[in-house]
Amino acid sequence: MQRVTLLLLALVLLFTCQPSKEVQEVNLPSPDPDHGALSVPEGFGAFIVADTLKGLRHIVVRENGDIYVSHGRAQDGSGHKALRDTDNDGRIDSIAAFASTVGTGMNLHKGYLYMANDSMVFRAKLNEDELLPSSALDTIAFMPNTNNGHRSKTMTFDGAGNMYVNIGSFSNACLEEARTKGSTGMDPCPELSYRAGIWRFSDDKLNQTQAEDGHHYATGIRNGMALRWNTSTNALYCVQHGRDQLFGLYDNLFTEEQSALLPSEEFLQVNDGDDFGWPYCYFDHFQDKKILAPEYGGDGKTEGRCEGIKHPVVAFPGHMAPNDLLFYTGNQFPDRYKNGAFIAFHGSWNRAPYNQGGYFVAFVPMEDGQVSGDWEIFADGFVGPNPVASPRDAVYRPCGLTQGPDGSIYVTDSRKGRIWRIAYYGEDYQSDPSSGAASPKDKVFAINATAEEAASGEMAAGQASYEQYCAVCHMKDGAGVPGMNPPLKGVDWVTGDKERLIGVVLNGLREPLEINGETYRNAMAAFPYLSDEQISEILTYIRSHFGNEADAVSVEEVKAVRGDDT
Repeated sequence: MQRVTLLLLALVLLFTCQPSKEVQEVNLPSPDPDHGALSVPEGFGAFIVADTLKGLRHIVVRENGDIYVSHGRAQDGSGHKALRDTDNDGRIDSIAAFASTVGTGMNLHKGYLYMANDSMVFRAKLNEDELLPSSALDTIAFMPNTNNGHRSKTMTFDGAGNMYVNIGSFSNACLEEARTKGSTGMDPCPELSYRAGIWRFSDDKLNQTQAEDGHHYATGIRNGMALRWNTSTNALYCVQHGRDQLFGLYDNLFTEEQSALLPSEEFLQVNDGDDFGWPYCYFDHFQDKKILAPEYGGDGKTEGRCEGIKHPVVAFPGHMAPNDLLFYTGNQFPDRYKNGAFIAFHGSWNRAPYNQGGYFVAFVPMEDGQVSGDWEIFADGFVGPNPVASPRDAVYRPCGLTQGPDGSIYVTDSRKGRIWRIAYYGEDYQSDPSSGAASPKDKVFAINATAEEAASGEMAAGQASYEQYCAVCHMKDGAGVPGMNPPLKGVDWVTGDKERLIGVVLNGLREPLEINGETYRNAMAAFPYLSDEQISEILTYIRSHFGNEADAVSVEEVKAVRGDDT
């Protein structure tokens, strides 16, 4: 038995010695007036739990409310921090650093804090009254030293003695010369024997190796960072990062616009022995099928050897970088969220010529392990008031998710090190306008609205909401994307029947749409969680912009259509 001992690096704010903390109910503070710069659905509120902990990645919360976070890069000489709320006001006032090894994945299991760096999974014992875990770290599993490519490891547990570890691919598409135009895809791809998949280990046997003890549970997953066992259905799920550079490497087959949205980020239900096709295949959510990759003879349409490959349960637009997955098991949120999936999208870098996408927390409603409705944006506003041309333009980037003991959820930010807690305050809850603090929408208005529009709160609100929810598909100028998302200028669907238009926003649109002889195939998600006021503002904005001169859509008209649909 080998035990790896690392010196603890204790950096304690406010307290040199950590007081004990019994398991207890933590007070739920009022939300921050601006929800910590976020936008959340009606009835929900958010507040900042901790801030300026740069480089945060994943997060877990103990039953007593203590928080543990990992850093992607060493901070203060450590890779992890332990956080405590000593006065029970819901906000962190004591911070200690520990474990100098840098890692990403974290989990709580059997009284231990499990952590991972680029080449191993290790754990530290958590004692009941102490904030800091034991300084003695048990090595659970070794993986090959993967210094290149997708190095970060995440792990999850099935409660039956097994641990599952994501080992991401080295490459984009297993080319002989990485990311090189004209290079050939290796067939078979040598990575698949030891990367680009999920391995199963014992959850408590020490010093396991991938080669000797690991079971190759699933393959063909480029990088399944968002990895979670669903306890309600007793099944494994992950959300994988899709490949890049369809246009950059194959500009004879793909346009920039196609490459910006493809291939899909796939939400996968993973069984023992599954093969999801990477690098030979990718999923195209416009065609709803697995497509043969161009490195292996594909032309953007042909299935070939990819026919019959298992499909995702949900396909998201490309390049949004899903970094964490959480199945909601609490009772604090309304019933519709029970057993549904929250996904933290860290945000893209390669959606040119468009602004970058992602940078939000999505929600997927689920019942009995099956998707029961369209996915939606749950928490947004991370990017700040300005469009994002590159990740460094985003103010915050959501990365880690966890559920607290009371059923609220926590979200980490990897840029500035902010942690939010999001809770449900009731259907009648609204922010207190007397606080004088600006809401995220107000901040957007102040920077993005023209002087004329700023004088009209409704029009400014419509512009801000349009840019937040609609511009990623229909573009900031309403031009749309050829063959995928229709334009909004001079289109009867926009300027004509208002009831039909409101219905599209509330219910989505799945069938292909033909406009001026061109067919647009991208399904539009439903936005029922937007308020009547938001829908009124958005539709009024698009009906009077982009060259359109149609009349406004009133709140009463939205209410009427919503009432007919329920």
